[in-house]
Amino acid sequence: MSSNSDTQVSPHFDVLVVGGGAAGLYTALSLPSHLRVGLMTKDSLSRSASDWAQGGIAAAFDQGDSPELHAQDTLHAGVGLCEPSAVDFLVHQAPDQVKALLKMGIAFDRRQDQQLAMTLEAAHSRPRVLHAADTTGRALIKTLTAQMWQRSNIEVLADTFTLDLWLHPQTGRCQGMCVLSAGQLYWVSAAAVILATGGGGQVFSQTTNPALSTGDGVAMGWRAGAKLRDLEFFQFHPTALTVPGAPRFLISEAVRGEGAHLLDTSGHRFMFDYHPQGELAPRDVVSRSIFTHLQTSDAQDHQVWLDLRPIAPEKIQRRFPKIIQVCQKWGVDVYQQPIPVSPAAHYWMGGIQTDLQSQTSIPGLYAVGEVASTGVHGANRLASNSLLECLVFAAEFAYLDVSSIPTIDSAPTDTVFSGDLTFGPQDEAMLAKLRTQLPDVLWNSAGIARTGDQMQSAIAQVHQWRQDFLKASLSRQLRSLPPGQAVTVNPAIPVRTWAETQNLLDIGYLILKSAHFRTESRGGHYRADYPESKAQWQAHTVVEQDTWQQVSLEA
Repeated sequence: MSSNSDTQVSPHFDVLVVGGGAAGLYTALSLPSHLRVGLMTKDSLSRSASDWAQGGIAAAFDQGDSPELHAQDTLHAGVGLCEPSAVDFLVHQAPDQVKALLKMGIAFDRRQDQQLAMTLEAAHSRPRVLHAADTTGRALIKTLTAQMWQRSNIEVLADTFTLDLWLHPQTGRCQGMCVLSAGQLYWVSAAAVILATGGGGQVFSQTTNPALSTGDGVAMGWRAGAKLRDLEFFQFHPTALTVPGAPRFLISEAVRGEGAHLLDTSGHRFMFDYHPQGELAPRDVVSRSIFTHLQTSDAQDHQVWLDLRPIAPEKIQRRFPKIIQVCQKWGVDVYQQPIPVSPAAHYWMGGIQTDLQSQTSIPGLYAVGEVASTGVHGANRLASNSLLECLVFAAEFAYLDVSSIPTIDSAPTDTVFSGDLTFGPQDEAMLAKLRTQLPDVLWNSAGIARTGDQMQSAIAQVHQWRQDFLKASLSRQLRSLPPGQAVTVNPAIPVRTWAETQNLLDIGYLILKSAHFRTESRGGHYRADYPESKAQWQAHTVVEQDTWQQVSLEA
């Protein structure tokens, strides 16, 4: 495997994979070894949302469990919007994919008898979550990255940002993309493009997602004309560390699975007031219950707490070393005091619509992982099904055949775009304003509890911002870059930040419009003005260009 740290981006690959998290890595590893694969990561290879994942990977391994029970739990959590065929595929493929990871050498935790240790998480009826302490994502990325270095057909294009998809002007087939790398903009061609770009939590001011989660894949897919699905369904994790000045560090669901309690300021274990499963209710229920409890609470500090002290100290040390470390950094001793927590945007159930082979509605374009809407999560993802989804659907790329795709003329890299990119003070001011104000607008209007009036006002605001943004000089220049030409970029011009901001504006608009379109409450989408679920809304929200429609579930 080679790196592009000192070389130009290659103009052509058999397959381009965009994203260096679990979905991107496993996809690249699964592709046939005779294909020349380019793996693009917007930062270093090790930085992704998967690397942050704490909980684990769900799979039915233990006696007393089965794929059928796993499917039942997944369907129940999805509140009527899961596609049964996709769920069935997921749960039955799960054990084989875990075995494949074990063969690669992943160090899952084991019991004293050396059998795989499995924990219980919210809305699971059986302990089936495999884990590596509380850093399962990191263990997975480490294992997959080690495999990458053994593959000569994969070229890692680190610090390479993708701006837009490149469609054939006659056929509409995706034939590559425009990228920013090493100070230049290029058009890179490929017989197939696979988006594994993750989610878009940075559109909300309160999120557990890393800074790179700016919804790039969904935004690019939408601009290219791909069908999107169920974008209103965003999962708000109930327990993110809430300390002034600290990032919203996720306190894993597994902590509650091991016995931690949620308390209000008076010490009351309040979750049983809202759901018979208490702390182990589905995530959307726990998040909404915390939100409601704080709204109705007389507590002066409007705070809830996650108390780990019911768990044996030795188990805390063994299972949650990362959580202990981060909490200590911010002055919280989990052995002596509860952790201040609050909900934060965590996972996007919606995305680019795909089939079981990850094919989107655009020929030659695929999507896998959080960027995709496969149908397995419905309105509310079951805990620890996300890493599993990455593995199961990425593994199908072992059967990808691009031999019949006509060879695309390589995009020349020696033609310089006429005219230099410019970035004036007005562009800089706009960029700063949008990156500050947009996440607050989304959190306040499309967060845990939504209303039509709030969203309508936010839609108008975001629409105006998008119009102003598109009229800006840098936006016009980037849109006019002809396919096949390259531009050397002045380092002082923040092209990546500008493009990420466009993506955030686009997905903010899409989330708001989708949430306003669905006049009911279901799973991660809760509308205070329509608090009940409706039978006529047991359907997907599908977006294509600027058209929203209800689409029935598959037969």
